[in-house]
Amino acid sequence: MNKELINLNHISKSFDGQMVLDALCLSIHENEFLTLLGPSGCGKTTTLRIIGGFETPDKGQVIFDNQDITTLPPNKRQLNTVFQKYALFTHMSIAENIAFGLRVKNKSNAYIQDKIKYALKLVNLDGYENRKPDSLSGGQQQRIAIARAIVNEPKVLLLDEPLGALDLKLRQDMQYELIRLKNELGITFIYVTHDQEEALTMSDTIVVMNQGYIQQIGTPETIYNEPENAFVADFIGDSNIISSIMVRDKLVEILGVKFDCVDTGFGEGRPVDVVIRPEDVELVKPEESGLNGIVTDIIFKGVHYEMCVMANGFEWIVHSTKMSPVNSTVGIKVDPFNIQIMNKPESEDEEAVKTDE
Repeated sequence: MNKELINLNHISKSFDGQMVLDALCLSIHENEFLTLLGPSGCGKTTTLRIIGGFETPDKGQVIFDNQDITTLPPNKRQLNTVFQKYALFTHMSIAENIAFGLRVKNKSNAYIQDKIKYALKLVNLDGYENRKPDSLSGGQQQRIAIARAIVNEPKVLLLDEPLGALDLKLRQDMQYELIRLKNELGITFIYVTHDQEEALTMSDTIVVMNQGYIQQIGTPETIYNEPENAFVADFIGDSNIISSIMVRDKLVEILGVKFDCVDTGFGEGRPVDVVIRPEDVELVKPEESGLNGIVTDIIFKGVHYEMCVMANGFEWIVHSTKMSPVNSTVGIKVDPFNIQIMNKPESEDEEAVKTDE
């Protein structure tokens, strides 16, 4: 892991008496692609704006490369921001847009011309210098906004839902572009999105947020396969989340049927939440399982079938390349390693916070 570049120490922020961030702590490393992920109102954009200097926290410190920059204005920080609305100057050419920040810094004309060429090449828009922004597609405008940011050689690039206005195909193309740029530039990317697929595709590290708290920090694989609570499990992809009873170590009762699992340390006879991903549910012959259900619905998704199976009063979501017809009776089987056990929150408030805190 590279060295820590940014530390947010106990950051709190309220707007009109409403707490948006509550004593948030977060470390961000050099050359990391870190994504702040969560639903609207969870505090992710406020966190980004505090890092960028566009908001000042009520409490806490922003440490950048061992310097306290909590009250430093945005133009004094070694970072640049790309917003969802690209804010390109429509009366200026592409070259003039890219050069704007460099002219403010009184860089020489030769230096600026070199930087324009370098930036356009980097974002695959060679020869667009004299075009105007309104003659470009949404994806091209996005690239120009990124080019304008990177010519200033920031240590950190902040991106606030920058792909939100693009159509699906363009958004997917730009995800790969951003990964390539991050690898070529060797700078830190801090990315805000509510799109789980974007986060899973691009990130080195995902920070899942809800109601001003960090729910979980981890790699995309860890966040998806080992969610720490029901909120994370439900927010990252489809999940079957079932109230169950931990019989003893490595044995859990789900909907009245005992299943082997690999988890230990939850006690005996204790209520827990179980998370099982739809792709980890295997449909078998009824006689091969202690838990049987009826297929109630099928949708063909291209790569797999998505089926709903009603079993013991719970509607399971199942993803499989094999289709079981509607109204057929099926058995439900799950590998012990694919049964994720989680502590039940003791109150609704606790659901907003990490379960291990």
